Amino acid sequence: MAIHQWPEDEQPREKLLNHGANTLSNAELLAIFLRSGTARYNAIELGRSLLEEFGGLSPLLGTDYQRFCQHHGVGNAAYSQFQAALELGKRYLSEELTGQEVMLNPTRTRRYLASQLRHYPHEVFACLFLDNRHHLIRFEKLFHGTINQASVYPREIVKQALKYNASALIFAHNHPSGDSEPSQADITLTRRLKEALELVDIRVLDHVIIGAGQTTSVAERGLI
Repeated sequence: MAIHQWPEDEQPREKLLNHGANTLSNAELLAIFLRSGTARYNAIELGRSLLEEFGGLSPLLGTDYQRFCQHHGVGNAAYSQFQAALELGKRYLSEELTGQEVMLNPTRTRRYLASQLRHYPHEVFACLFLDNRHHLIRFEKLFHGTINQASVYPREIVKQALKYNASALIFAHNHPSGDSEPSQADITLTRRLKEALELVDIRVLDHVIIGAGQTTSVAERGLI
């Protein structure tokens, strides 16, 4: 049965307007962007089939254009809409940090970092550059690596920190395996970077490890 033939309160758009977006399932949210289904599936069923094929919302939104369009019933329009929604979410979280003291709301900071790094199939090392009040100056993805390693160069980090006149930094990188537990190599790298930046009077506040559904703070573990 087509969605427009359902009871009004069960249709995704009306359900969102009447009860809020948080009441919708992932498939129902996707259906709002898809708008229509195929001869075989309505939009919600198409959303469910996408989630099943890709293994969830995160890998679906993180996939590339060619892989996405291999799924029957979706193409340029759906890919563009999903990527636009994802980018809007990232920019919303970025604006939440702007003008705020980052360390006052670590949950918001980690949510932003996760939105930026979680979807990569390889390791990406990034940095929040902060001023002397711990307000955000800039976020940059500095180094890209392989599925389990990214080469990080302290000299380049120091160079960028001085360029932005940063007083403090927060590092972050993702673990494509999904496990947010910091490795011994992560801990060693954090301490090495901290020592290098202390020479130019720049503080390292934290190193956040991004997993599939959680984040881990090296600072909260007392490891730096």
